[in-house]
Amino acid sequence: MKRIVLAVSVCAAVLSLGSGGTARAEDIKLRIASGHPPVNTYVNLMQNFFVPEVTKRVAARTKHKVEFIEGYGGAMVKVADTLEGVQSGIIDIGGYCFCFEPSNLPLHAFQVMLPFGTMDPVTSVKLARAVYDKVPYMSRVFEDKYNQKLIALIADNGYNLGTTFDWNKVSDIKGQKLAGAGLNLKWLEYAGATPVQSSLPEAYTAMKTGVYNGWIMFPSGYVNFKLYEVGKYYTEIGFGAITWHGLTVNRARWAKLPKEVQDIILEVGRDYEARTGTVNLENYPKQLEQLKTLGTNVKKLPDSVRVEWANSLKGWPQEKADELDKQGLPASQVLKLALEQAEKLGHKWPVRYQIK
Repeated sequence: MKRIVLAVSVCAAVLSLGSGGTARAEDIKLRIASGHPPVNTYVNLMQNFFVPEVTKRVAARTKHKVEFIEGYGGAMVKVADTLEGVQSGIIDIGGYCFCFEPSNLPLHAFQVMLPFGTMDPVTSVKLARAVYDKVPYMSRVFEDKYNQKLIALIADNGYNLGTTFDWNKVSDIKGQKLAGAGLNLKWLEYAGATPVQSSLPEAYTAMKTGVYNGWIMFPSGYVNFKLYEVGKYYTEIGFGAITWHGLTVNRARWAKLPKEVQDIILEVGRDYEARTGTVNLENYPKQLEQLKTLGTNVKKLPDSVRVEWANSLKGWPQEKADELDKQGLPASQVLKLALEQAEKLGHKWPVRYQIK
């Protein structure tokens, strides 16, 4: 009897090893998309770094194969619908700006609430990562409310102001219709300009026809969307490099991926995150020079103008903190951390905002 029991046990162990000891190789298809076109730095890096790097590392280090189905420039999702596209599973991975989700992700624009921050996108993304790591809500909300997982933060280049007219002091823009996206419209409002909500695909025509006379924009956007043709003045006011884009993956799709593939996606995600900073930093001076060669009047305003503009906004960060705290969000904690982290990374605020 004992011999029979032993034989059965050995057979069971062998079968267990045979079925679970080696992972079955999978052919994995992932749909990745953004509403923005690949001329945008972060989308270009999705197409030319994230996708090939995940594909290559999975092939080299696992038995699996990943194939991406790509859709940029609104081919699968529009700029303001990407969060919902990932949430519903229309796409598996999406890159998008949190600026288009003011109701769903109001706190994720926290660097916009602290204007005249660092103009260095490498520093910006490091600052943002430190805040996300210290405040679990910032990452967890994607999983808890929107059925997706944040796999990378995305830095933008430094924001300045492109216009159809010359200006040298804050009073010169009072009453002017100027465009922005989401929360950065407040930068204009507090300085006395008339803010207009807009998006890059419509910017050229809107500036040409006088719907508005300028754009809060980083130089790459001004170059790639040919705004220099309709707005001949690009002024370095230095609003800051903002990290308020992200790359997310649908949670249900994520749960079906082999663990080793998940690990590689997270690994490449962090590499991609860092690269959005370094590539933007390298491109910034090149893009300014390109604007000059294209006939744009590019100039840098003195620090006194930044101080004047920042003073017009000095009460706004506390106002936003109070508003979002009342909604149950950790706004005061996040803004305090961001102010302190920026200083630890070497930034000097033209006006030191105070958060209670």
